Amino acid sequence: MKSFSNTYIFVFAVIMVVIVAVLLAFVSEQLKPLQEMNVEIEKKSDILHTVSIAEDLSSVKDKNSFVNSEFDKYITDSYVVNYTGERVDKDAFEITLNMKAEVAKDPRDRDYPVFVFTGDDGGKKFIVPVRGRGLWGPIWGYLSFEPDMNTIFGAIYDHEGETPGLGAEINTSWFEGAFKGKKIFDDNGSFVSVQVVKGGTPDSNPHGVDAISGGTITSKGLEDMLQDYLEGYVNYFKSQQVSK
Repeated sequence: MKSFSNTYIFVFAVIMVVIVAVLLAFVSEQLKPLQEMNVEIEKKSDILHTVSIAEDLSSVKDKNSFVNSEFDKYITDSYVVNYTGERVDKDAFEITLNMKAEVAKDPRDRDYPVFVFTGDDGGKKFIVPVRGRGLWGPIWGYLSFEPDMNTIFGAIYDHEGETPGLGAEINTSWFEGAFKGKKIFDDNGSFVSVQVVKGGTPDSNPHGVDAISGGTITSKGLEDMLQDYLEGYVNYFKSQQVSK
């Protein structure tokens, strides 16, 4: 009788595991389109934030429709360039959705998306994504540039698991705002990126911002991310500077 009971319990457990696995797979498959849409909306929202569009969504009834509408209105062009600065026939937003795969490549083999913002006054900004690693996991963001392809207009950053109150401060407005007006080329036209300086740096420094107090490793990771990813845009940016 005991043997029968053990067999029964084992079979019952196996059946329940199979049923639960099937249900979880079904639910996951059903939710997948919604999850993908949420990721797309988040990325579109972040891109718009760099140019001060769709910053406050708390009062918007239909966030998804609003973000899609603003994105379609203001992002008037997008394309992909390679390391040498040449355009390639690929979808910029699709590349942006798969930045984890891009950052794993050698910089010379990556695809670099560019999004063109056109304001109500006709003025343009050029937005690019960046991705790297902080203390505990991935960090990423977007930078918008003035038409000179040198001066940063806006920045937004985020992280997967940085320490609250320390490295997690990279996605606060005070830190992101410090990048506005900074330049990635020096007066001689050499690429210098933006340094995140421990102990602080004068506001007059065109290539530096204050590091996060207590978040040294995350700050350094963000600096490395900018150096690594923006360097891939250098040839393209310089080609546009010459053509203007």
